[in-house]
Amino acid sequence: MAAPKEMDVVRRAYELWQQAGEPLGKDDEFYHQAKKELQETVDKENQPAADKRACAAR
Repeated sequence: MAAPKEMDVVRRAYELWQQAGEPLGKDDEFYHQAKKELQETVDKENQPAADKRACAAR
């Protein structure tokens, strides 16, 4: 299974942090949320074509 690039996770976490008003002490939350979002994107991109068509039909 492919994983998102670390720098992409860090960038997304920073975006989420900024959107939330730059709260202190929540670094881990934003990092994990970013990693989860990007992993879902990577997983969707790596699905076989038949699986993608089945998902699109839903």
